[in-house]
Amino acid sequence: MEAQKDSVRSYLNGGKSDLIAEFAEVESGKRNTREELQKALEVCRQHGATLLIAKLDRLSRNAAFLLNLQEAGVDFVAVDMPQADKFMVGILALVAQKEREMISERTKAGLAAAKKRGTRLGNPHPEAALRSALKAKRERSDAFVVRLAPVIDQIRRAGMTSLRQIAFCLNARGFKTPNNKAFKAQTVKNLLDNIPRCSEQRRRTLTP
Repeated sequence: MEAQKDSVRSYLNGGKSDLIAEFAEVESGKRNTREELQKALEVCRQHGATLLIAKLDRLSRNAAFLLNLQEAGVDFVAVDMPQADKFMVGILALVAQKEREMISERTKAGLAAAKKRGTRLGNPHPEAALRSALKAKRERSDAFVVRLAPVIDQIRRAGMTSLRQIAFCLNARGFKTPNNKAFKAQTVKNLLDNIPRCSEQRRRTLTP
């Protein structure tokens, strides 16, 4: 996500365009129901703006959806292929969808062949896998808390001390929760409650 944001900002800095609004959505490219994308399209319509995306295949891998988008009255540019016109985008959309279908077919064929050979599908140790997944999720969450701790400290020292004020400042600076949502008072409270524990745990990890 950060790499995609950087590519968009670099593209804007290289031209004369202004950023009106920024929308981030962590969704599979093959999904057609995209809440944040719909918001972005609405803003583009209101301002007569161009939708700028980092990578063409992140917008959608569904040809019909992408081709219909071309008729939605909103121009869009893919940073990784800014020279692409509507004809080229249409061809690429068809190729992208064909590739997705082929991957799906190969996956199904591989699973069927493995099952025919008597291979047991699935994880043989689901409980261990679950524990590992939960541990990884907890570690990512703790790292997020540690990363935001100095930012929140800076906001507090600037006089913004209430939960709502801190949430407002974090949102204004473009920060998102681990679930890619805007900060709210309760989210900030949960984060503040975890800062002492996560900071102490990190200190112990770094101390030889």
